[in-house]
Amino acid sequence: MAYAIIKTGGRQYRVAEGDTVDVDLLDVDAGKQATFGDVLMYADGDKLTHGDPLISGAKVTAEVVEQRKDKKVIAFKFKRRKGYHRTVGHRRKLTRVKIKSISVSAKKTEKKTKTE
Repeated sequence: MAYAIIKTGGRQYRVAEGDTVDVDLLDVDAGKQATFGDVLMYADGDKLTHGDPLISGAKVTAEVVEQRKDKKVIAFKFKRRKGYHRTVGHRRKLTRVKIKSISVSAKKTEKKTKTE
């Protein structure tokens, strides 16, 4: 099964065709297409292609399923014997995407050989 490692929102994700992944909020409406151009690695069976740091010409196309929020994360601050306690929390905004296709058109550079 072919898969790729993409970078979006400061995080890296391992994706394959047909996968559904939650990524950080994208400015794309539900039902539209999103394209990820930051492909770090592509593997198809025994063949492995990695970038330096990115693979030039590679892209991953996905369909935006929905915009949603993550579970609530609670942070509780407390100092003993001082009467101090604070509760703060937040919910990350996420975009759920379904991976449609992975295309890699990387150009391999040939090693130059010296002839003497």
